[in-house]
Amino acid sequence: MSYITYISLILVVLLGGAIVLGVKNKIDKGLKYILAFSGAFLLATSVMHIIPEVYASSVNKIGIFVLLGFLVQLFLEFFSQGIEHGHIHVHGNVKKSFPIVIMISLCIHSLLEGFPLVREMHHELHHELHSHDLHNDHNDHSLLFGILMHKFPISIALMSMFLKAKLPILRSFLWLLVFALMAPLGTFIGEIYSEQLVDYVDFFDCILAVVLGMFLHISTTILFESDESHKFNFLKLLLIVTGGGLAYLTS
Repeated sequence: MSYITYISLILVVLLGGAIVLGVKNKIDKGLKYILAFSGAFLLATSVMHIIPEVYASSVNKIGIFVLLGFLVQLFLEFFSQGIEHGHIHVHGNVKKSFPIVIMISLCIHSLLEGFPLVREMHHELHHELHSHDLHNDHNDHSLLFGILMHKFPISIALMSMFLKAKLPILRSFLWLLVFALMAPLGTFIGEIYSEQLVDYVDFFDCILAVVLGMFLHISTTILFESDESHKFNFLKLLLIVTGGGLAYLTS
């Protein structure tokens, strides 16, 4: 149901911010493990669910849009400074002014993520209307789960950046709420235009391909970034395997 999608997208971001306040300075150590799990989940979801769906599209040369999404994410990270995969940069000037460029970049990223969720909601409605027994029932929320797993560490990194920049807690949560509303806003806009562009399904296929490219960039960056000590980390490997396995079980 659509309202569950909207609520979950908002709550997961606020939960991440609340956790930062609860553990305070201890979050930096655990963030890399949260990122490893979410990165593996996102990559596995992309490979097992989103890629097959994208390439089942009737759009000619859909791979161009996947590459476009990869490039869009590269461009956005030029401004966000890599906060999507856990990089928290707080420079001296940030403490004197709000990092608006980073917020704009993250909001654009989140807005784009929300658009293709309309396809999942429409697929769910279609199956509810046409399923006559349990064997024909199918609910695939893999994209939603991928976005939620991805947003959780971003919200932690974003809230950590706010606190390190000495922003007041209330103001930090207000800006976190702005970020939390972007994906639901994208989904809402997609719902509005889906009614008007019902015969132009290719539009949503192309948007999903762009988001896929963004996911591939983020997840591979998270997983293949070297540890500071360049040493094998069994816990990180275990979390990666667990994240990938959980993505498989959500199919």
